[in-house]
Amino acid sequence: MELRQLGKSGLRVSALSLGAMTFGESTTFMKGVTSPDDEARRVFDAAVDAGMNLIDTANVYSEGRSEELTGQWIKGKRDRVLLATKCRFPIGFGTRSIGPHDQGLSRKHILEACEASLQRLGTDVIDLYQVHMQDGSVSIDETLRALDDLVTQGKVRYIGCSNYTGYRLTESLWSADRKNTHRFEAVQLQWSLVVRDAEREVVPACRAFGLGTLVWSPLARGFLSGKYRRGMSPPAGSRLESWKESYKSADNERNWKILDAVTAVAARRETTPAAVSVAWLLARPEVSSVIIGARNESQLADNVAALDVKLTADDVRELDAASTPVWGYPHDFIGLREPW
Repeated sequence: MELRQLGKSGLRVSALSLGAMTFGESTTFMKGVTSPDDEARRVFDAAVDAGMNLIDTANVYSEGRSEELTGQWIKGKRDRVLLATKCRFPIGFGTRSIGPHDQGLSRKHILEACEASLQRLGTDVIDLYQVHMQDGSVSIDETLRALDDLVTQGKVRYIGCSNYTGYRLTESLWSADRKNTHRFEAVQLQWSLVVRDAEREVVPACRAFGLGTLVWSPLARGFLSGKYRRGMSPPAGSRLESWKESYKSADNERNWKILDAVTAVAARRETTPAAVSVAWLLARPEVSSVIIGARNESQLADNVAALDVKLTADDVRELDAASTPVWGYPHDFIGLREPW
């Protein structure tokens, strides 16, 4: 397994990481699409054995159960595993009343959420602690000072963010420099051939400031796996069969043309659409690691196969052309004259 440096930090992360969002039975947004505990454990062991050294979870995944299972399963393997988790959202949202400090990026919530995650994970330190989404109701300085204190106290080694706009990310880096606090070293973002919006602002910001990027949903919630067919209902038991609104938004001519291009490249390379889709991301120099959220060992194997796929320049151009979105102003205007 190839190791890549995570931004300017001292962490070296595997090119593929394991996402733990499917660990534990969920009663909220992942209801019905998680793995039974025994299957999730097999996926975890297989991923670590394959050389994945970063496990990414969050306090809200399966209402804390994902962290608990991850903590149990890393016992005896902690020296081989980097732990990443997140805070921001309320645990069990939609199933219980939410208090004023049960969510967000205030100092109070961050410190309390970190202590709870440490307890569930059964560890003294989190290798990468990430804020799950920006919070415009709290000053950036307050959020970063709370995270800086966690690093100083030895409870967190590095900090990162997820689901940030380019302007908020840049403001955060400026604040860290101005206040002399630890800065975000990595950004976790949605990126795939279907969803390339992060390339407008966030990816260029990561490139400019030397931040690592961790990619989530590389298969666009499974759409790029090859199991879906134009004009047909999603297969029974698939994620998009459960997430009907997500499938409705994916079911459009642009996305089917992208899938056609992926399938054509996969046929030439004698591999799967999933492997080609992940390989396209791995070929991007900004990508530190692609997070794989496999529900079973078969899905894990399909994604790991991407490591053996070597796309040619023509393959990449074909996939880029099929998936290029309308960038909008000022990107299209600038792009007529120079790269942005």
